[in-house]
Amino acid sequence: MDQQQRQRPDDYFSDWKEREALAEAMIPVVGKLSREKSVKTYIYGQALVGRSVIAIMRAHRYVRQVEQNELSEFETFPILNALAALDLGTAHIDLGRLAVLYENGPKSSGQSVDDFVRDQVSDLIGSKKKPIEQPRDVVLYGFGRIGRLMARLLVEKADSGNTLRLRAIVVRKGKADNDLVKRASLLRRDSIHGAFNGTIRVDEERQSFVANGNEIKVIYSDGPDQVDYTAYGINDAIVIDNTGIWRDEEALGLHLKAKGVSKVILTAPGKGSLKNIVYGVNNHLIEDDDRLISAASCTTNAIVPPLKAMDDEYGIVSGHVETVHAYTNDQNLIDNYHPANRRGRSAPLNMVLTETGAAKAVGKVLPDLDGKLTGNAIRVPTPNVSMAILHLNLSRQVTAEEVNEYMRQIALHSDLRKQIDFSNSPEVVSTDFVGSRHACIYDAEASITNGNQVVMYLWYDNEFGYSCQVHRVLEQMAGVKYAVYPQRD
Repeated sequence: MDQQQRQRPDDYFSDWKEREALAEAMIPVVGKLSREKSVKTYIYGQALVGRSVIAIMRAHRYVRQVEQNELSEFETFPILNALAALDLGTAHIDLGRLAVLYENGPKSSGQSVDDFVRDQVSDLIGSKKKPIEQPRDVVLYGFGRIGRLMARLLVEKADSGNTLRLRAIVVRKGKADNDLVKRASLLRRDSIHGAFNGTIRVDEERQSFVANGNEIKVIYSDGPDQVDYTAYGINDAIVIDNTGIWRDEEALGLHLKAKGVSKVILTAPGKGSLKNIVYGVNNHLIEDDDRLISAASCTTNAIVPPLKAMDDEYGIVSGHVETVHAYTNDQNLIDNYHPANRRGRSAPLNMVLTETGAAKAVGKVLPDLDGKLTGNAIRVPTPNVSMAILHLNLSRQVTAEEVNEYMRQIALHSDLRKQIDFSNSPEVVSTDFVGSRHACIYDAEASITNGNQVVMYLWYDNEFGYSCQVHRVLEQMAGVKYAVYPQRD
């Protein structure tokens, strides 16, 4: 913020209670805007819909590191009320950024909040434009870690049901008689990400479970081409293959032989001619007639955005990517046979040196960096949140302060702000980033420079952060386009 630094309150407790009351008053207004007008509100990218009073207050507090000044509920609440008074079309509106724009100019010139807000969203008033003409059916093929998190995201973002609708999951029949109940239970409870935000009921007669009113059919099948989705009322569906089994165009294309399927997204690195998409970097390569797309890997999504940012500004001559990765279901609980080297050893008991294809995959997304990077990985005894360490040789000398400020601007004000988050705390550890919706989080306190060399540390929730990237690819493939405000920062 350009305005004068906010003054400390005379009484912190009284100030807190006043702001707490405003945050509480925001909840029904935020909910009504979402429910009745399909208007989603945010504070610098952090969603307000369905959030608690404390979560809303934390979102305001977060703006300190973005704008290097405070943002108060006293500033956003009038913006929210002004929006609620208008006949708005469907949109995503960032209250925080609107409030900062107002404080930095129009307020001092005497313009009222109501007039400012009306000017900012003038083309949205009375708009009947929809994000997508017809709701699109989505099917999750596989219901493991990524599949269940994708289900949570799809249910959370279902809104009025007029955009993306999760219609079914496809799994192999389990050995237990209560297979359906077990599948629903895994969605309801998660040891890492906590309880499902809502309610889930099982309908044995209809072979489905209902999550926050969304009925999700459970279909059993032994192969992608063996399902007739139209028999379940599913048509023109986008299938998200979470299994990682079918990874080239021919194998993944088996899904297209199933009735009711029109497009497929793979949540693993694609082989052969499949487009590997990292949203925010090369999603412009997705064409309307593309039917098969790979969303690459969690690590590729974590490293490509900062690599692009650094190459654009400083020029990357060469580098090495070291991944410190949480263990996965591919590994063993205790020592047992595994076809890959070292991965047969107990995951919870060992650091396991293994290979990663992320460095090579960078070249598929950023051709200018093809052949410039090497890579390796260490699996460590933590269940989620990984780290990528980038050792980069740049075309010119840099300082840590320069790189940190550049990455702060990229993370908080550029087109990559949904992919890169920024942390300047010297105390953060891996569990602090469980649930992050970014592809990675740049750790400014850990960065090291020496001449033209820089070492960058990037945290990433390899489960949920990646799932959010997949969801962004899904929205683009489905043709979902939201009006976003402010239209400029």
